Amino acid sequence: MLYDQARVKELSLKENAWKYEAYRHFAMKLSDPSYLFPCIPATIGFKRGHFRYGFIGEPSSGQAAAEMALLLERYGEEARSCGKYTSLVLFCETPKELADNCTVEEYKEIFWRLLLKVRALDKHDWPARIPADPHDPVWEYCFGQEQYFMYCATPAHRLRQSRYFPYFILAITPRWVLVEFNSSSESAAQIKSKIRERVLQYDAVGIHPDLNSYGSKDNFEWKQYFLGDDTAPSNSRCPFADIHLKKN
Repeated sequence: MLYDQARVKELSLKENAWKYEAYRHFAMKLSDPSYLFPCIPATIGFKRGHFRYGFIGEPSSGQAAAEMALLLERYGEEARSCGKYTSLVLFCETPKELADNCTVEEYKEIFWRLLLKVRALDKHDWPARIPADPHDPVWEYCFGQEQYFMYCATPAHRLRQSRYFPYFILAITPRWVLVEFNSSSESAAQIKSKIRERVLQYDAVGIHPDLNSYGSKDNFEWKQYFLGDDTAPSNSRCPFADIHLKKN
């Protein structure tokens, strides 16, 4: 089920314990007045009720992939009516054993395997306008012919609190949202500067070197989807590449 802001607030603690807790933590993280979440557009989208929410199974399971594919398909159909700051926020059921013992690197592998499984369930071909190779600066994850920026946060992130969450979580933003945000270059530059200031206050480590702008010759979007808990650059080769390129 795809939830809007009003419906997700109606979740019952008794009947939907982990879902209730996941959304409660998310709401606190995005609206904390004393510990400002760095991504300003995200806080605006949350406050205005532009987000849509979904809940899926344990992230390494086939069930989670099937549920994510279905929710992403539905979201793609209605995203443009949700508001200009919309994103799809997916909370994954994260058993205590997984939350307590899984490392950042292990979560990273789970993340990429999930994206590959979901992509395999897409009813549509990869868009002709988007290169199939993630090592092309124009590449971006696509589903249902739409381009999406992926954000992942996990229970294992500690130093980089902007990527910490007590459940495995994905925030999926359509490219057209980001295009509209960047349409006023002066305003976008000012907001990006403020975001970086907030990151330095929010995280116990510095700005990650992989953060860059879409389309820049030295930028690769996949590197920004899952940031490490330090300032070490991501691997030089995208985990998505080999399997995906063989199919295109």
